Amino acid sequence: MPRYSDATLELPFFNDAATVRRTLPASLLEDLLKFREFGQPSRQLQISIEGRSGAGIRIPMLLNEFWTARQRQANSLHEISYRACFKPQLPRFFIERLTAPGDRVYDPFMGRGTTLLEAALLGRVPVGCDVNPLSVVLTKPRLTPPFLDEVTERLRQIDFADSAEAPEDLLVFYHVETLQQITALRKYLSRQKQQNKLDHVDEWIELIALNRLTGHSNGFFSVYTMPPNQAVSVKSQRKINERRNQVPPRRNVPNIILKKSRILLSECQADQREALRKVAGLALLLTKSCEAAPEIESGSIALVVTSPPFLDIVDYAGDNWLRCWFLGIDPKTVQLTVPKKITDWEAAMVRVFSELARVVRKGGHIAFEVGEVHAGKTRLEDSVIPCGAAAGLEPLLVMINDQKFTKTANCWGVDNNAKGTNTNRIVVFRKAA
Repeated sequence: MPRYSDATLELPFFNDAATVRRTLPASLLEDLLKFREFGQPSRQLQISIEGRSGAGIRIPMLLNEFWTARQRQANSLHEISYRACFKPQLPRFFIERLTAPGDRVYDPFMGRGTTLLEAALLGRVPVGCDVNPLSVVLTKPRLTPPFLDEVTERLRQIDFADSAEAPEDLLVFYHVETLQQITALRKYLSRQKQQNKLDHVDEWIELIALNRLTGHSNGFFSVYTMPPNQAVSVKSQRKINERRNQVPPRRNVPNIILKKSRILLSECQADQREALRKVAGLALLLTKSCEAAPEIESGSIALVVTSPPFLDIVDYAGDNWLRCWFLGIDPKTVQLTVPKKITDWEAAMVRVFSELARVVRKGGHIAFEVGEVHAGKTRLEDSVIPCGAAAGLEPLLVMINDQKFTKTANCWGVDNNAKGTNTNRIVVFRKAA
């Protein structure tokens, strides 16, 4: 993949005096316009939005199938469940085109670490931030993956009979012997942390255990319950058990951890390990709000690829109480900021963009993936573009990736799916050189 230069191309519809004048990296625009890897040419439209200052902003929108599930499958290391995460092909698309090996790639809402892991596999230095402490637990171990025999040996060394007390209510999820093994592992990991002995193998086992706590198959520690990206309450699980006439079966915790490890490590070959080794020591993972991250040097980031929290009602304690229990975290101390009103969300995004404008280098880029909320009636692109511009960034274009376009006349609304949820909508910005 080429690395795009800072050469620019003036677009003919930027000549309106009321329009904020923008330029695009010529090779990026040309690449997107010519892109037809999956058989269809890109379609181009114009977007006209009023900025927060009142000036008009007109930029192109490009529509195509830029990446797809039919593409090369992502590396097996990505196979960790997390709520509302995008596919690894999305950050790869931008990382390959807008950065070079050794560049720093940043995700200020890192979630399960998709952008960071994909950047590291491509030889870029990963930088991430998330207010959720679970994010570091999910991300860091996959930047330094152990070998399967290391995991096997460590599991043999852990005394799974050395259990500790656990809330009796957890028996609604687990067989009594399974819960004993879970508490033994929890006790072991806690002791390792207290003694400052937690190494990359322990962190890997912690990651896998966290991801296997609850789920809907025999690959999880629990009886049948909700998928692993959120936990139901004890009361709700009792109802599930009654409705399904089920009782928690005996699960073997170390065997499940080893099986999931085998799956995640199946495609972690020598070249991937070498790529990760070169950059893992340079990685920076922060647990805090990304609105102020002084730990990241000004002008040090080549590319940001992220997806912010949307206008959802997020019950962090309700969704993560079981994972927080396993890690010894008080979920009430985790304060997520997900405004419910669009005006409050926009104000928060201006603060985020202002910090991104500081850390991104001149000529660097931001790929900001946004979703549709309120059943597709609220399109966050309309808000994101003025927010980024207000922070001094150049809005370059909107990309919409979709596999099944059936309409082109009304593409700003993209009405090809029932609720518009099967598209990726990315606003691309640049920091002026």
